[in-house]
Amino acid sequence: MRVLVLGGDGYLGWPTAMHFSARGDEVVIVDNFAKRQWELEDGIEPLVAVPPLHRRVGQWEKVTGHKMLIRVGDLCNHRFVYTLLDDFRPEAIIHYAEQPSAPYSMQGREKAVYTQTNNIVGTLNLLFGIQHSCPDCHFIKLGTMGEYGTPNIDIEEGWLDVEHNGRKDRVLFPKKAGSFYHLSKVHDSNNIEFACRVWGMRATDLNQGPVYGIETEQTELAPGLHTSFHYDDVFGTVLNRFLVQAAIGVPLTVYGAGGQTRGYLNLRDTLQCVELAVDHPSERGEFRVFNQFTEQFSVNQLAEMIKAAGSRAGLGVQVNHIENPRVEQEKHYYNAKHSKLADLGLEPHLLTEQAMDRMLAVVRRHAENVNPKAILPRVRWLAGDKTEEAL
Repeated sequence: MRVLVLGGDGYLGWPTAMHFSARGDEVVIVDNFAKRQWELEDGIEPLVAVPPLHRRVGQWEKVTGHKMLIRVGDLCNHRFVYTLLDDFRPEAIIHYAEQPSAPYSMQGREKAVYTQTNNIVGTLNLLFGIQHSCPDCHFIKLGTMGEYGTPNIDIEEGWLDVEHNGRKDRVLFPKKAGSFYHLSKVHDSNNIEFACRVWGMRATDLNQGPVYGIETEQTELAPGLHTSFHYDDVFGTVLNRFLVQAAIGVPLTVYGAGGQTRGYLNLRDTLQCVELAVDHPSERGEFRVFNQFTEQFSVNQLAEMIKAAGSRAGLGVQVNHIENPRVEQEKHYYNAKHSKLADLGLEPHLLTEQAMDRMLAVVRRHAENVNPKAILPRVRWLAGDKTEEAL
């Protein structure tokens, strides 16, 4: 197949590109390297430095003999999008190319506006480009479970059957986003559903939970093929942060009461899920939603799991509850359905003690790279915009 991987320089994009290239697909990677700029702005970097994309692609081709092409450009430039799709005519588009961080979007007016402009306009350009150049292409979009929030009812997979005043209908599941980033994803979902309903596009929205994991089958083939691992307060996930804190001997920082519950999945399972979506495309006019996670944990449960892993490694790990920088429910009901990918054949890699111990061992090997100042939260949801520009 001709597979276009948007955001192919990123944590998910790079392993995805290698995965599809390894199975013999024709892969084109697109990126504008904005994420690297955002990291420089906030003074953060991955646990292990990630080589430039061109160097990684060269190493991949040397090790495997599989070719991958790179196209550098911004999806907010519609001319770039149209030219890209006209030239490559992809059969599947995997779209990761968005600003992916809730804290980044909550730093103030400028970052909030940038996040929504970058994410929504880029995706809109893609929708129009697909309609123009490759209308039968299957559009696979990375969404987020954060679109749903934490409602006091079971979370269905994208759609909800409702009965009101004696009448019935099927509607998109109500959204209760927790940040300006999550709101950009909600707008994306609505725009894509509209394009499917009106233009007959085929699309799959992958509402993914937080991803953990460092290695895939392809990253382990040779040095320099690794992907990024962020533990900081802007782009790092809670499990990564806890692993790093355990490795360097500082207390785990649980935000608030720690009852915040989400669905998690292994990086290897992200690749499985995307592959299943590509190989089983939606029908023309179908907006399909998969809730992409394998297990649900609260922050407190994750902290206890890391504490136990530390104990097995001879580390004395402490757990501290700190003031929550976010505005969110710290104790809530959470039951999200996630059966559609399992029905297609997903075989999950669960967060076992062995998996946790392996991740902690990898992090400990690179503990000297950790910047402790990048771990504690600097972005607060109630802070608003206090820049000179706002004043």
